[in-house]
Amino acid sequence: MNIALIGATGRAGSEILKELVRRGHHVTAIVRNPEKVPAGANVTAKKGDVFDKAGLTELLKGHDAVVSAVHFTASDPQILIDAVKAAGVTRYLVVGGAGSLEVAPGVALVTTPGFPAEYKAEAFKGGDFLALLRQEKALDWTFLSPSALFFDGPRTGTFRLGKDQLLSNEKGSSISFADYAIALADEVEKPAHTKQRFTVGY
Repeated sequence: MNIALIGATGRAGSEILKELVRRGHHVTAIVRNPEKVPAGANVTAKKGDVFDKAGLTELLKGHDAVVSAVHFTASDPQILIDAVKAAGVTRYLVVGGAGSLEVAPGVALVTTPGFPAEYKAEAFKGGDFLALLRQEKALDWTFLSPSALFFDGPRTGTFRLGKDQLLSNEKGSSISFADYAIALADEVEKPAHTKQRFTVGY
């Protein structure tokens, strides 16, 4: 598949890039600094601005799917959604956040007393992005939320999937960037959560 990856040099984006290339996909890595994208046979680095709808639209044209791995506070979800639609791509996957996941019925993680203050703005913006997507009729979108702790760790290939509830075990709630990338690449290849949010954790 030909996949456009916005934010390919971030912590999640770089692992998603590796996973997609490992599986033989052709990836257009859209970033602010193309020189930071690792060179590879199936990787084309392109300079792009997430706030430039027209420029982004041109970069996204001709792809089978778009994956967005940019911080919510450093982008505008409406511009991203509009650019994907204007480019004529119907499959859109978003690297989500854990803050909007429920820890109890109707109780989002971001609203709990122990949620770190420094992540609140990002978490609330992620919730806003998901709300926008849920109103979206034209796109086959998917929003994949990580677990509470999203960390640099091993690629184990062993994890659980859920829907809108935070996943946790006796060690807490976590997922490595590498294992998250597996779950996202699986969804790209075999869509099982179209027009849905789902989550991944141990």
